[in-house]
Amino acid sequence: MLLSPSPRGAELAERVRAFIDTEVTPIEADYHAELAEARCTGNAWAPLPRMKQLQATARDAGLWNLFLPAGHGDAYAARFGTQGGSGLSNVDYAPIAELMGRSLIAPYVFNCNAPDTGNAEVLLRYGSPAQQQEWLEPLLEAKIRSAFLMTEPGVASSDATTMEATAVVDGDEVIINGTKWWSTGIGHSECELLIFMGLTDPGAHRYLQHSMVIVPRSAPGVEVVRMLPTMGWYDEPHGHGEICLTDVRVPLSNIIAGPGRAFEIAQGRLGPGRIHHCMRLIGLAEQSLEMACRRALSRVAFGKPLANLGGNRERIADARIAINQARLHVLHAAWLLDAGDPAARSAVSEIKVAVPTMAQSVIDMAMQLHGGVALSEDLPLAAAWLQARAIRFADGPDAVHRGVVARTELAKYREASS
Repeated sequence: MLLSPSPRGAELAERVRAFIDTEVTPIEADYHAELAEARCTGNAWAPLPRMKQLQATARDAGLWNLFLPAGHGDAYAARFGTQGGSGLSNVDYAPIAELMGRSLIAPYVFNCNAPDTGNAEVLLRYGSPAQQQEWLEPLLEAKIRSAFLMTEPGVASSDATTMEATAVVDGDEVIINGTKWWSTGIGHSECELLIFMGLTDPGAHRYLQHSMVIVPRSAPGVEVVRMLPTMGWYDEPHGHGEICLTDVRVPLSNIIAGPGRAFEIAQGRLGPGRIHHCMRLIGLAEQSLEMACRRALSRVAFGKPLANLGGNRERIADARIAINQARLHVLHAAWLLDAGDPAARSAVSEIKVAVPTMAQSVIDMAMQLHGGVALSEDLPLAAAWLQARAIRFADGPDAVHRGVVARTELAKYREASS
């Protein structure tokens, strides 16, 4: 079992680290200040020129679309800027995702941000050549942005079979109706691609009833009802929105892979995506621990550095242990996924529970050491905590993933006793 990256993966990780250190970190505070100013003038939903400049520099450096998977993504990696011209394994990409996770903007700089990465993988693995040419290629060039429309306000979205929104085949068209929300990316002024999941055939097997359909943002009947603040944070310029689709008609050719294949596509999309989320969260936890250590050594209270007060040394030690455990856990899941091992399903659910909870705890500890300033936008900690908390819902809530792990574990003993 090899959990270390290949020489090429290691070399790319070092280059990403250097790029973040020299190009991203020095301007990140200025970027957020500019975004806050744009928010005050109502222009925060358009990409800042500074981001466009950084993206151009990253692409010129060959550090672009690094998420593209080995095998599936080789041709596109060669065309769209990844140094070396081939996609990466999950084990190779994991350390790169961790490095990006240390910054709130780095994933966007390298065109490796969710949900665009997941949508790109859907089109890469399941899209037709025409769909790839029309939608995947501009997404990989960052000419457009995208959103994924799955979660609904009126049903328990942890059980996607209860979905009420519909995608009904009508001759050579698909008619789409329903309301979706928490659709990340819909606020971006360049969001043009929506991937919609809806009910097509209620009479089919429960996992063959739904389809994924490409919906242009500009299609008649698509209405963004509102942008949703997450604990007061709108997450501009991408944001999360509630969308109403009323009698939206698109060509039948916009169905991805064919009617009834949405659950199959979702499983193919979510496995690598969960690895990406978890590794970015580990990077976020590392950044938070670094901030906590610097604060603990530099801040004095009651005549002592904070590091020498109130059990803070033990908390810092526990954070280091938890991060290291989580990293190995995710790398093991990535290795299983690369190997096509059926055990990957449980492993990915395990990390989806363990890593966001770990990150939330480490970030919370760092916030406590920083005091009131940690609740403000002066530091990235509040946004980091919110991100870790939100991921405990996204891509399946904790309870669902615990159910997957328990079912897998119990099955071993049922088989042994039968």
